[in-house]
Amino acid sequence: MNPTVVRLAAAALLGRRRALVLLLIPAVLIALAILVRVLAHDAEGYDIVVTLGYTLALPLVALLAASACLGPEVDDGSIVYLLAKPVSRHVIAVSKFAVAALATLVFGALPLALVGIILDSGDVARALAWGVGGGVAGTTYAALFLALAALTRHAVVAGLLFVLIWEGVLGGLLAGIRWVSIGAWGRQAASALSDHVTDARLPLTYAVLAAVLTTLAALWATGDRLRSFTLRGDE
Repeated sequence: MNPTVVRLAAAALLGRRRALVLLLIPAVLIALAILVRVLAHDAEGYDIVVTLGYTLALPLVALLAASACLGPEVDDGSIVYLLAKPVSRHVIAVSKFAVAALATLVFGALPLALVGIILDSGDVARALAWGVGGGVAGTTYAALFLALAALTRHAVVAGLLFVLIWEGVLGGLLAGIRWVSIGAWGRQAASALSDHVTDARLPLTYAVLAAVLTTLAALWATGDRLRSFTLRGDE
């Protein structure tokens, strides 16, 4: 990683309005969990972790973080100045990813664990399992959305369509989607840590390897795309 690129990416992430949204998403999720805990009995309402926290809030946080780390530089053309430096394009990609992934873990995966503890303080293991599953899925989402930010100026729209249609609608209708679903991979990792998390009916080894390989492939694609900016001077 390159410290300068990491610092610039962090400044871009925290210095824009997206930072407020990144804070707002987990804050709303935690507030809703507290409300459910006060109004409901025992562990009622725990599905909020899955339906809102895991399947919606987590990928949205990853999308916002990844697009904030790279998207604005591509949109305004300032990425050319960064690429003019003698730094490997793939090092730039990894540095950007490190910031996006860390933001996703802090604002996406960690709140999942906190919400789980709030809703059922007697089952901390399940809450931590969702946090780990969120970490697996969240970092993979971050890498994929970073690649989208490098490939297109409409990364946010493309990312939303991916989350809502592929991971959401089709993932709920077609059982086979779980083999190529980031959310299913993370859920399988979570189920390995707690019997109270419904698994995605996938081999754990496959889920972990799929997440790792997808992350590596997305980072390679991001670096390759950044290299093409120098060659063609486009966008």
